[in-house]
Amino acid sequence: MTVPTPFWVVIPAAGIGQRMQADRPKQYLPLKGRALIEHTLDCFLGHPDLCGLMVCLADQDAWWEQLPCAADGRIQRCRGGRERADSVLNGLQALQQQGARANDWVLVHDAARPNLLRSDLDKLLQHLAADPVGGLLAVPVRDTLKQVGTDGRVQSTPDRSRFWQAYTPQMFRLGDLQQALSSALAAGVSITDEASAIEWAGKRPRLVEGRADNIKVTRPEDLEWLARH
Repeated sequence: MTVPTPFWVVIPAAGIGQRMQADRPKQYLPLKGRALIEHTLDCFLGHPDLCGLMVCLADQDAWWEQLPCAADGRIQRCRGGRERADSVLNGLQALQQQGARANDWVLVHDAARPNLLRSDLDKLLQHLAADPVGGLLAVPVRDTLKQVGTDGRVQSTPDRSRFWQAYTPQMFRLGDLQQALSSALAAGVSITDEASAIEWAGKRPRLVEGRADNIKVTRPEDLEWLARH
């Protein structure tokens, strides 16, 4: 029998998605009749262990209020930041105002990663429920990797068996993540995801293998792929 694992969710959604070359941020692009972010939220909103969900929006966001989900009382919103880490920190603080505690689990998930399946979400929660650090969904690298120089020429071919692609959700204790992000930003450390902040704090997140089709929409062909599946 699965033990319930209560969790909160932060969705950083203040980005503009320049590589999509669209008329709006990528999280608001249409996918199968709905905005991309609506698909992203579905997996969490249908989960019985969800405590609350915080969406971090840009000040100039003109699209959120037009979505049906904007009226959903289970979804709260807060101000996003200049970088992803800033948005997540704002989201964590806002969750605390909603009653979240330092020892509570928080899952951070990309707004433009709409294909997360319930099975992967449950797998992450089950594998990390008793973990002292937390971790993230990830997928082993399948293709050969090449390390290149500034001239664009190959320098080496690393052993791909040692590399994984980091996905989301990424799951950590609220207090640990808040401290790690704050300290890393204060030190001027480049933070590309939540796990990198935890790593910088001296801890080793656990990888939980997920599905490779939990893709993040970054380029137009990603959206085209999702529309066909």
